[in-house]
Amino acid sequence: MLTQSKEQKDYIQNVKKKKRLIIFTRIIILIVFFSLWEIAGRLNWIDSFLTSTPSKMFKSFIEIYKEGTLLTNISITCFETITGFLLGTILGAFFAILLWWSDFVSKVLDPYIIVLNALPKIALAPIIIFWVGNGITAIIVIALLISIVVTIISILNGFREVDEDKIKLLKTFGASKLQILINLIIPASVPTLISALKINVGLSWVGVIMGEFLVAKEGLGFLIIYGGQISQLDMVMMSIVILSILAYLMYEMVALLERKVVNKTK
Repeated sequence: MLTQSKEQKDYIQNVKKKKRLIIFTRIIILIVFFSLWEIAGRLNWIDSFLTSTPSKMFKSFIEIYKEGTLLTNISITCFETITGFLLGTILGAFFAILLWWSDFVSKVLDPYIIVLNALPKIALAPIIIFWVGNGITAIIVIALLISIVVTIISILNGFREVDEDKIKLLKTFGASKLQILINLIIPASVPTLISALKINVGLSWVGVIMGEFLVAKEGLGFLIIYGGQISQLDMVMMSIVILSILAYLMYEMVALLERKVVNKTK
């Protein structure tokens, strides 16, 4: 059984202390921020009608929860986001592999991918609604379109950055293109894949909320639009805070996956 030296134990303790300090500082910042926000609203330093306050948002949260619609709206938005996230990541990785596989196809499609990346995807929303209907499917497709092109570009760039000498070495040993992909390209591109997942978290939420703004009758995006229409900005701010929490939790899940992958590769 391995025993740790005093230096190793001190180092581990220092790392743990630093992590606890970071978490503590984050919590303090949140508490101070929301406290100042509440005080500023109560003392009329800011217009609480326009900016709301934490207490008003909490009251709005309780009211909507008692109506029985809050959890439904949250679950619908989460379903749309997770579906768009998974589809964008899987299809983006698939097309990136196809483009890496064929240098000819990659060079032919490069300008089209650049144009698609620069194109505001929300401009396609009216067409998508006509194609797939006015509902959850349209929202998921919008989220997919927003994330898939960025995924293709980032993963393909990661594939291309793999050391050419290593590829040539495998070729000299008679490795097929599939073997090179499985045994070298994908393992070497794990950091890029994780980075693409992190990017897709934000893009998926953006796509879903934009879609809900246009076509939804349920979901957090719908609550934001509906709250604005009836001048209930407490509902709007409350929905935004919930979105922020959900997006953070989803990001942390990807970060947890990253830590597990990194530990396995060590």
